Amino acid sequence: MNERVVIVGGTSGIGLETARRQLDAGRDVVVTGRDPERLRTALADLAQPTAKEGTAGTASGSVVDARDETATREFFAHLGRVDHVVVAATGSTAAGPFRSVTTDALREASEGKLIAHSVTARAALDVLSPTGSITFVTAASAGAAMPGTAGLAAVNASVAAMVPVLAVELAPVRFNAVSPGVVDTPWWDWMDEDAKAETFAAYAKSTPAGRCGRPEDIADAISFLVGNSFTTGIVLTVDGGARLASGA
Repeated sequence: MNERVVIVGGTSGIGLETARRQLDAGRDVVVTGRDPERLRTALADLAQPTAKEGTAGTASGSVVDARDETATREFFAHLGRVDHVVVAATGSTAAGPFRSVTTDALREASEGKLIAHSVTARAALDVLSPTGSITFVTAASAGAAMPGTAGLAAVNASVAAMVPVLAVELAPVRFNAVSPGVVDTPWWDWMDEDAKAETFAAYAKSTPAGRCGRPEDIADAISFLVGNSFTTGIVLTVDGGARLASGA
C-alpha cells in the first residue's frame, strides 16, 4: 500500500508542485483548498502523467478551509490513516509600512497562516501514522528584517517557532518546516505587474543564486523533509542565499 500524503493548500504554487513531486515518488496524494474551481483545475493538472508508468501514486482532493476547525477535523476523520501532512496554506499579506498595517489585516494574516497551520496539525494527529511527519511552510521574511514586512514576518516567525517545540512534544511524529525566500507563485498576485517585476529583479540581483525561487525548488526541499526519517525539528531555509547577502 502506498503512503498517503495530504497537502493542505495544495491547489497552486508550492503546494501544487509538492503534490507533483509526491505523486512521482509513488505516494498517494490528497490536496485541499478553499476554491472549488481551483481544486478542479489542480486535480486535472495532477492527472497528467509525469512519471514512468506504474511508479506514480494517485491524486484526489477536497474543498476544505483550513481556518475552519470543525471542517478540518471532519475532513481528516473521514479520510482515515495518513502518513504525511504538508501545510502550504496562506492568507493575506499584512504587508506594508508598520504605521499603516491595520489590526484587521494582522488578524486576517494570522487566521490564514498561523491558525490554519495549527488547526491542520491538531486535526491530523488523530489519524497520522506514529512514524509520519508534518511539514509547515513558513517564509524567510521571518528573519529578514525587511522594512514593510513586520506583519508578515510576525506571522511566519510564529509558525516557525512551533516546529522545534512540536518535534519534541509530539515525537516520534516528525515536525519540520521549509522557509522559502522570494518564490514566483500566485501569492504575489496582490502586487501589480510592474511592482512585482521590480521586486523580483531586485531580489535576484541581491542573491548569490542570481534568481528568484521557483515552486519546484521549494517542493524539492519539502520532499526531502517528508522522506528523510532522521530529520525532525528543523526549519530549512531555501532562499537562494539571500540571508548571506543581507548578512543575516
